[in-house]
Amino acid sequence: MPHPSIQVDVFGKTDLGQTRDHNEDTFIVADLTRDKASLLPEVRHHDIGDRGSLFMVADGMGGAAAGELASAMAADLVHSHLTSAWRDDPDNSLEQFALRLREALEIANRRIHSYAGQRPEVKGMGTTATAAGVLGTHLIMAQVGDSRAYLIRNGEAVQLTRDQSLTQRLVDAGEMTEEEAERSERRNIILQALGPEPNVVIELTIQELRLNDVLVLCSDGLTGTVRGDEIAKVVTAHPEPADACSELISMANDRGGPDNITVAIARFTGDALKAPGRDSEPSYLVYQLDEALEDAETEEYQIGEDDQDPAAIRDFQRFIIPAMIAGLILAMVAFYFATRA
Repeated sequence: MPHPSIQVDVFGKTDLGQTRDHNEDTFIVADLTRDKASLLPEVRHHDIGDRGSLFMVADGMGGAAAGELASAMAADLVHSHLTSAWRDDPDNSLEQFALRLREALEIANRRIHSYAGQRPEVKGMGTTATAAGVLGTHLIMAQVGDSRAYLIRNGEAVQLTRDQSLTQRLVDAGEMTEEEAERSERRNIILQALGPEPNVVIELTIQELRLNDVLVLCSDGLTGTVRGDEIAKVVTAHPEPADACSELISMANDRGGPDNITVAIARFTGDALKAPGRDSEPSYLVYQLDEALEDAETEEYQIGEDDQDPAAIRDFQRFIIPAMIAGLILAMVAFYFATRA
C-alpha cells in the first residue's frame, strides 16, 4: 500500500513595479529533501520529502545596490544553512526543523550585518524575510519585517504573519485601526530587518495544512495595493500558481506599482492531508520552542557580534559586483534621458 504523500505546486515571480529603477526583492523555492532550488519542473511540482521544503520572500533596503544584495544574501544563507545543518541533522522532528529555520535567519542577520560593517558603501543595508518551511502536514513561518504570508482556505485569506511595523504596533495598542494603518504614511516604517543590527528577534508561527490549501508569500509591493480578500479571489480563480502570480503582479502594477512586487504561491494536495472542516479555520498562532532544545542545539552555530567570517564574505563577492554594475548602468541610463529632456 502506497505511503500517504503531500504534493506541492509552487511558483514565484518578482517585478520591478512602475516607479523603482532597480529591484531589491528576491524569492527562493526549494525542495530541501532533494537539495534543489529553482523554478525547473522538478521543483515547481514535487512531493514534500522527509526534510521538507522552503519558500521565502525578501524585500531589501539600503539604496543603490545594497538592498538587492541584502535580500540575495538572506535567501542564499537561509537556504545554505538548511541544506547543511538541517539535512544532516539526526533529529528530524518538527520542533528541530523550526529551530533550524529560525537559526538560519539569525545567521543570515549576523552575516549581513558583519558584511555591511566592513563596507561603507553598503553600511546599514537590510532586508525583510518571510520564510515558510513545510515538513509533513505542518507549515512553520519565520518572520522579520513586513513582507507577508497568507493562507487561502475555502476561498478565504488569513494572514499567518504579523507585520513588524510601526503601524502594526499602533494597531496592537489600540491607537489605530486596520483601515487607518493601510492608509497611513507611516505604514512602511518597519521595526526590524535582517542586517542593520547584530541581533534580531525571529517570530515563529505554525499552521497545520489541509487539502487544497494555498500559501501566498509576498512583499509589501503587493500588499500595499492589493488587499488580502482580493488575493484570495485571484488564487481561487487561477489554480495554477504561475498564472496567479502574474495576475497579482498585474493588479499591483495597474494600481500604480509604487514598489517592487514579489509573490510566491504554493498549492498543497495529496492523500496525507485532511479535508478542511468547520474546526480547521487557519489563524495566526505563535510557535514556542523548547528552551532546553534551543540551548543545546544552537551553540555550534552562534556567530559572535564581532565575527568577520572572511570565508563567508568572500563567498558573497559574487553578489555585490553584478548588483553594483546593474545599479551603475541604470543610473547612467537615467542621466542620459534626464540630459535629453
